[in-house]
Amino acid sequence: MIRRFTLVGAGVVLGAALMLVATQPRFSPASIANAASASTDVYRQLNLFGDVFERIRSDYVDQPDDAKLVEAAIKSMLTSLDPHSEYLPPDKQRDMNVKTRGEFGGLGIQVLMENGAVKVVSPIEGTPAQKAGVLSGDVITAVDGKSLEGVTLDEAVDRLRGPINTPVTLTIKRANAEKPLEFKIVRDRIVIPSVHWRAEGDVGYIKVNEFTENTNDGLKNAIDELSKDIPKDKLKGYIIDLRNNPGGLFDQSIMVADDFLDRGEIVSTRGRDPDKIQRFNARSGDLTGGKPIIVLVNGGSASASEIVAGALQDHRRATILGTRSFGKGSVQTIIPLGSNGAIRLTTARYYTPSGRSIQAKGIEPDIEVVQDVPDNLKDKVEVKGEATRAGHLKAEDGKEQLAPSQAYVPEDPKQDKQLNTALELLRGLQANKNFPPNPETPVPN
Repeated sequence: MIRRFTLVGAGVVLGAALMLVATQPRFSPASIANAASASTDVYRQLNLFGDVFERIRSDYVDQPDDAKLVEAAIKSMLTSLDPHSEYLPPDKQRDMNVKTRGEFGGLGIQVLMENGAVKVVSPIEGTPAQKAGVLSGDVITAVDGKSLEGVTLDEAVDRLRGPINTPVTLTIKRANAEKPLEFKIVRDRIVIPSVHWRAEGDVGYIKVNEFTENTNDGLKNAIDELSKDIPKDKLKGYIIDLRNNPGGLFDQSIMVADDFLDRGEIVSTRGRDPDKIQRFNARSGDLTGGKPIIVLVNGGSASASEIVAGALQDHRRATILGTRSFGKGSVQTIIPLGSNGAIRLTTARYYTPSGRSIQAKGIEPDIEVVQDVPDNLKDKVEVKGEATRAGHLKAEDGKEQLAPSQAYVPEDPKQDKQLNTALELLRGLQANKNFPPNPETPVPN
């Protein structure tokens, strides 16, 4: 399989070269010779790889697994490019598909590994686990009679998930229970909402945890529900919370930004060929009816979060408040490899409507607000951004942000300085020159 792929690839390359020579007579013999020399170097390196591979197979102290050797080589090749390119074996590809879809067949419990045991953080309301009586703090010791001792958290999750309408038996150790408990549960379709919302009095608060396939629908539901909860004449505006949102699907970030914009560019992407630029523009229609918006970001806001924040900031549609974002300004494409999984490959940089790249720099907030952090957490709440990651794509202007950025969000909203500052600004209890954004500032198109 590998050899056939290589030969097909070589045939495509040679065919393209011949076509260029036939249709582009301006190429000089010297340029053709240089291309041929480069190609020869590539094949020399491939021969080197083959030599090493065969030497390992024949002389390594133990019989190696050929498939694992090839997989390791592929992984190393991709990870050497940048921190976001990687090989996805079939199982990891499935996990990524589950994450981006935001739904799966399962029981509806959040679990963590604690001292080698699989512990239930909480059952999700309305799911089979919650209806069956699984409680926070329960320890799952076995699935279908097979012990979970010594397994990883990922392996445990794989056993808990499965096709919809299939039964599974959990053996659970519960505090204050004399004997282990058994729960027979039928798996169901579990949807993990990426958007949560609540009315903060006269302000609509919307938290976007990540960008999955259902994020834009969730945002629309949030705005619809908040418009029912808060009378239109009382509604002061919206807070869109993107803090610690690691990103997700590129198209969802475009749709979310479009929900607040009437016109203009949202984002553009540029790959290796600088002439091939893709631009994504907003359609008419602002779901909020032009109400004021404050977007919260911090050091954990990355990728798709930064696309939304950058678009709304450049168009003066929202005020960005918090601390500097992570600075991941690149786009990855998932390229399927049939039954062999897929590769995630960095294929482009993205640019905000004004044409700026935030790669290795991040989004600077219009209003910087740093949280008050408890003494025991002061050394644990700052995030090192993209610029500190080994092998990252360099900032085009060379001006990278190496300093860490705060990513702390208090559990108690009353202690959340960034949230409360946003509320006071929207209610007119606090003034700042950057809120609302100056509409006279030219808007990029």
